[in-house]
Amino acid sequence: MAAEVMLMNEIEATAARLGIDMNIDFNSIKLPPGEDFGIVSDDEDVYHDDQLEFDSGFGNVIVVDNLPVVPREKFEKLEGVIRKIYSQIGVIKEDGLWMPTDPETHKTLGYCFIEYNTPQEAELAKEKTNGYKLDRAHIFAVNMFDDFDKYMRVPDEWAPPEIKPYTPGENLQKWLTDEKARDQFVIRAGTDTEVLWNDARQSKTELVYKRTYWTESFVQWSPMGTYLATVYRQGAAVWGGANTFNRLMRYAHPQVKLIDFSPGEKFLVTYSSHEPSNPRDENRVVINIFDVRTGKVMRDFKGTADEFAIGGAGGVAGVSWPVFRWGGGKEDKYFARLGKNIISVYETETFSLIDKKSLKVENVVDFSWSPTDPILALFVPELGGGNQPARVSLVQMPSKVELRQKNLFSVSDCKIYWQSNGEYLAVKADRYTKTKKSTYTGFELFRIKERDIPIEVLELDNKTDKIIAFAWEPKGHRFAVIHGDNPRPDISFYTMRTTHNLGRVTKLATLKGKQANALFWSPGGRFIVLAGLKGFNGQLEFFNVDELETMATAEHFMATDVEWDPTGRYVATSVTSVHEMENGFNIWSFNGKLLYRILKDHFFQFLWRPRPPSFLTPEKEEEIARNLKKYSKKYEAEDQDVSLLLSEQEREKRRTLKEEWEKWVSEWRRTQEEEKLERQMLRDGEASDEEEEYEAKEVEVEEVLDVSSEVLFDE
Repeated sequence: MAAEVMLMNEIEATAARLGIDMNIDFNSIKLPPGEDFGIVSDDEDVYHDDQLEFDSGFGNVIVVDNLPVVPREKFEKLEGVIRKIYSQIGVIKEDGLWMPTDPETHKTLGYCFIEYNTPQEAELAKEKTNGYKLDRAHIFAVNMFDDFDKYMRVPDEWAPPEIKPYTPGENLQKWLTDEKARDQFVIRAGTDTEVLWNDARQSKTELVYKRTYWTESFVQWSPMGTYLATVYRQGAAVWGGANTFNRLMRYAHPQVKLIDFSPGEKFLVTYSSHEPSNPRDENRVVINIFDVRTGKVMRDFKGTADEFAIGGAGGVAGVSWPVFRWGGGKEDKYFARLGKNIISVYETETFSLIDKKSLKVENVVDFSWSPTDPILALFVPELGGGNQPARVSLVQMPSKVELRQKNLFSVSDCKIYWQSNGEYLAVKADRYTKTKKSTYTGFELFRIKERDIPIEVLELDNKTDKIIAFAWEPKGHRFAVIHGDNPRPDISFYTMRTTHNLGRVTKLATLKGKQANALFWSPGGRFIVLAGLKGFNGQLEFFNVDELETMATAEHFMATDVEWDPTGRYVATSVTSVHEMENGFNIWSFNGKLLYRILKDHFFQFLWRPRPPSFLTPEKEEEIARNLKKYSKKYEAEDQDVSLLLSEQEREKRRTLKEEWEKWVSEWRRTQEEEKLERQMLRDGEASDEEEEYEAKEVEVEEVLDVSSEVLFDE
């Protein structure tokens, strides 16, 4: 039965009649312990899971054991030593250092308690000083005070764990079986997050799932589209399901700011930065690596922001992101981070360093994994004023064997670009001219799969051209380069193959004077969008690289982002909230036809749902390509049915509009007939409404407005 609803004024009137005071301080109302009156929080399980962990409230206290046992006269000296060690890590509270003594001997008991301002400082102190060697006989053993409480709750007698009956999980890939072979995408606008089907045939979207306040900052798909990750102050969560989005797992990490999946979706990396209580200290960084399915922390890393600030493309609070880069393809075998003169490579079987030591590389500044193989490409800049040249090296993991090295002279900077199949590597090298007053750019091209990894040097026709953008064709052998000066740079296309298979890079074509500053290849290759973003106001050119011809030119004014769907059939362009106007997205066909447009105020994100790699072998894909006409008959018939349906819908729409128009005209004619007598009276009895039956005459009417007289006197 529907609940009765009373208006506020009715409630106030009833309260006044009954003498009830409506001025209530709601903050003063306390529910009985354990009572929720049937209103369960969406995060009830979060609070329940963490109840044991935070009940004691001593998360900022550590216990330092194995201290020297000293008499009363040496108490102050020992206390001063301990205070000096631990005050370097964080701010110790006033009276926050307590070292108990034996009441009979007045000697210390060999341990002390230290209370910091924050739990983060306490955790850092534990990490930094556990195992600290004060002298030969005293090595500190440091624990969190809360850990003792946890250990005390361990039962004396072992009890076998409860075995839960097996329940089959949902098919998290069911969306791939869509009969219309559609793709999904997620958008964030205002406080809403929506997952939608791209129904391009119908030129519209279809809602899959919508939720308000689904995330507090951003959402992110996992690399193969199995999970959608959301971020909150308490941590992160992943969602998925067969027909809707259920929360599959949560990962507790307070104040998390960034997340990153491993390529095979086995692990989730979370990052947070915490301000110290002492302004002179640096931010403290916490990075956790979770097992995605179980939610277990496999490894954590803690330290200052400076320790994680080397390398990477961008991040927050001076920390580069991603800190860890994954290698070995979809198997998630290795991950690595850049340090000072080292690259630390970990394997995921034990989450420890390979061979228990980092790879030492003097002055290394950047590295990148092959997308498919456990091969590292690393860059070391020039040293000693050019006496020691820069170099790019390829290193095999886990053997750490150097496969290839190339010395580079007079280099100011390098960028590393892997082709998606790991077949080629391009190194963009900015070099000084002989005068050292300017630079020019060239490319070192590595053929990774060929014997001895041959290297070619490519220089542009005009060596002084500035390189604006570079992009490999996915799964292909071609690449594109935007070079020259704005506002109309040139775009050149090259191939790593030749007709005679000479193994030389060859230029295919150069497009002159294009309004573009970004390149977006189709995931299937062949097609590319040449985009002019930011200052170029959303200029778009859809280009067929096979035929070297433009398919279409268009504009999405103020576009900030361009993204192909994972099949290469459609392109999304969007204007996010960095602009105040025209927020929303457009969906285009691969050849540049605008299919539909949706405007959304306060538009933040558009992300296509990735697809996992195909199970088809390359031979099977080639067979399908050869017999495409046979396979396409079914879809052509479906397209024809959809076309007929759309035509019928269009005819129905026009029919409806015509009927509405005729109804409107009919109503006005009826009104005109009803007012006929009134119009006749206004025309002094003339009955006709036809203008041509009347003769227009001009009549001049003189009207005396004022008469005045004035007497003039002669002088």
